[in-house]
Amino acid sequence: MSRNYTIARISIGGGNFEILVKPDPAFAFRSGKSVSMSDILITDVVFTDANKGLRAPEKKLKEAFGTADPIEVAKIILKKGNLQLTAQQRRQMIEEKRRQIIDFISRNAIDPRTKLPHPPTRIEQALEQVHFPVDPFKSVEEQVNEAVKALRAILPLSIEKISVAVKVPAEYAGKSYGTLKSFGTIKNENWLSDGSLLVVLEIPVGLHGPLLEKMGELTRGNAEIKILK
Repeated sequence: MSRNYTIARISIGGGNFEILVKPDPAFAFRSGKSVSMSDILITDVVFTDANKGLRAPEKKLKEAFGTADPIEVAKIILKKGNLQLTAQQRRQMIEEKRRQIIDFISRNAIDPRTKLPHPPTRIEQALEQVHFPVDPFKSVEEQVNEAVKALRAILPLSIEKISVAVKVPAEYAGKSYGTLKSFGTIKNENWLSDGSLLVVLEIPVGLHGPLLEKMGELTRGNAEIKILK
């Protein structure tokens, strides 16, 4: 990897798409900071293979992203794709994601014997003890369930859970299924005659807000989510 640029890539719609970016501004953008795309992109070209200089056809861009505008496509790739990181950036991302996971568990989990929350330092030490592999590119929601499973081997943990009914329109059902599974346990699922998906999902109570946000994003606000009593 060059010191002057790196590659951000995403696989979507059966195709591979890549852009050339400056490492530090791209990392800052990925971390949620406001950075101009002109300060990030080496070139406003979207490639299918950047190393070979193969440009992505406009037709493929429109099919995969709904637009052929390279700037808008680049934003999607940076937000949702994989960004090659320097060693220092990767360590920084892993540490930030680790802190977010620890914070979530500390706020939502209790020791079932004492009914008291575990201090963040105890959770941090336990994560180190079980060698939990934090993925810098996966969301907290995707990793917290696996983290809790790993921690229960050495730490008594109980997380309050709720059941929610989620109905996803047909056009979004396929791509939403994996996301729903990442939030919790699917207790029941029905594919309706119109192609829509209806599931009963058990999730940690602290993930209700993030679930609403994520499904709203995936379905453009067309998902129906209801807490079950």
